[in-house]
Amino acid sequence: MVIKRREFLQIGSLATATLMVPKFLKAFEGNATVPAGNKVVVILQLSGGNDGLNTVIPVRSDLYYKSRPRLSIDKSKALLLTDDTALHPSLTGFRDLYNDGNLGILNSVGYPNPDRSHFRSMDIWQTASDSNQYLNTGWIGRYLDAQCAGCDKPTYALELDDVLSLSMKGDNSNAIAMKDPKRLFGTANQRFFKDIVQNHSHAHNEEPVEYLYKTLAQTISSADYIFEKSKFKPTKSEYPKTELGQNLKTISSLIFSDINTKVYYLSLGSFDTHINQQAQQQRLFSELNDAVSAFTKDMKTNNRFDDVLLMTFSEFGRRVSQNASGGTDHGTANNMFFVSGALKQKGILNELPDLSDLDEGDLKYKVDFKNVYATVLKNWLGAVDAAILGKKYRHLDFI
Repeated sequence: MVIKRREFLQIGSLATATLMVPKFLKAFEGNATVPAGNKVVVILQLSGGNDGLNTVIPVRSDLYYKSRPRLSIDKSKALLLTDDTALHPSLTGFRDLYNDGNLGILNSVGYPNPDRSHFRSMDIWQTASDSNQYLNTGWIGRYLDAQCAGCDKPTYALELDDVLSLSMKGDNSNAIAMKDPKRLFGTANQRFFKDIVQNHSHAHNEEPVEYLYKTLAQTISSADYIFEKSKFKPTKSEYPKTELGQNLKTISSLIFSDINTKVYYLSLGSFDTHINQQAQQQRLFSELNDAVSAFTKDMKTNNRFDDVLLMTFSEFGRRVSQNASGGTDHGTANNMFFVSGALKQKGILNELPDLSDLDEGDLKYKVDFKNVYATVLKNWLGAVDAAILGKKYRHLDFI
């Protein structure tokens, strides 16, 4: 069967979102599962550069209120955690997690020589590169490469999106992207694609075409597997009807099914709040709060909260001073949230940013984000972090 140009484009459109490698195929065709106790990471990307100072608020800092005369959040409205620290008013569920000992807050996370471009800084975070280093693979993709070299039950990752992020692409292994298992199953099992795979001849062994055929076959196989697993133990809990709420509902059902998935990746945005920041951040935080609250309640009810680590990140924070448009411009260091029933260190993990010691109006980073990645890889996923990240980084103690 000789592939035609139109068919090549149709196959390519499906393959773009769901790139898999041959070694994963047998695992999908079997019934490989990981039992309860499988440690799972849920990575939530706050796209656009979330304003960390209005997320974790230094309510006793005169410099904070002086720098943001109209944009600062009054102490009386903020959700107090300590005498010095509060959360944005919309993050009520995160305050409850803090009070229950299920939230860790890491401040001043960043990297040396920060880049204020959305695209470049996101690449740095997704690839775990230095600011002057350009990599074509992501930190989770390299985790898959390392964990699945010669193993009989490969681990893999899923992204709740139509297109795969750079963070999920390795040299030999990629994650798979999907909006939901049913939609992926329906697309992959269209008769057109099935017929192409069944009637494909290897006589015309053109490398790009062969690669697409293999990818298509793998996509169909994995789509069947994921869809069947998603129906095995669907969550009975109520989730918000927002996109983030429904994505976390899908993740819950897959976790309960004991599917062999170690990493889930999803995003919320845009937090690029140059103008009218208060309304935009409040809307996004309400969506974040309600979805994560439903997810954590679901995990607790089903006795899986100790097995799950949810972590948030953003490509950079915002500048300390407000701008003239009721917003904030691109900054540098930021905070990260860690949510789990199995945190070894809880609450506020390090000191708040020092607003009297800035770098040309921006926060100075105190923790390299690659230390966080090294900690998650080694202490949670049981991987050799130095091999994945290219060098040895100090491990933190929160997990």
